[in-house]
Amino acid sequence: MAAIQPDTLKTIRVAVLANVRLYREGLARLLAGHPSLTVVTALPVNEESLLRAHAEHVDVILLEAATVCETHIVQDLARLAPEARVIAYGVLDEEQQALRCVEAGAVAFVSGEATGEQLVRDILSVGRGEINCSPRVTALLVKRLQSLSHGLAPEVKHVRLTPRERGIVTLIDEGLSNKEIAKRLGIELCTVKNHVHHILEKLQVTRRTQAVARVRRARLLRLPSIQTVPGSGS
Repeated sequence: MAAIQPDTLKTIRVAVLANVRLYREGLARLLAGHPSLTVVTALPVNEESLLRAHAEHVDVILLEAATVCETHIVQDLARLAPEARVIAYGVLDEEQQALRCVEAGAVAFVSGEATGEQLVRDILSVGRGEINCSPRVTALLVKRLQSLSHGLAPEVKHVRLTPRERGIVTLIDEGLSNKEIAKRLGIELCTVKNHVHHILEKLQVTRRTQAVARVRRARLLRLPSIQTVPGSGS
């Protein structure tokens, strides 16, 4: 890897979280030789690792893009290690997967074709509070922000969520599983699953994280103008 000028002001503490041991150990070795980076830990993706990241005062966490998109891990990180910034690595599709990573909470992403030098550069940038994006991704993000600035997204502007459904979205946003939601509300697990199914249908999404992101953007949890259906029940 070509030499990169070290950041003499601060050593950035990095955690590599990956369920595949080969990935996390390989990335840890790649980053360990850089003078401005300290690889604090390389662990599987679980709650214990997130708590470890917080205890070790990690600045940057590397997560595989697929993990960022498909799980609640970034939301859990925001709760358990709020000071850490997440970089999604291995992004294969800038137009779709990269934007999903950003919506999920990643502050930056690294292409699957990136070199080790590019990865280090991006970690240093994030550690300094900066973000590097390709011109194409920058244009996509600007377009997304412009669409949001004009008000609610058309597809969710007239969504009618019942009070129960809105409550369940709030609990999903807190990181609760369907089983935990059922226990919290004192209802059957199958009832929660039915509610979640209806929520996904109404919001025209396929994943719980997408539903939360869409509700957040539209501020359905707080906007009084959103209509609710009387008699929510369980």
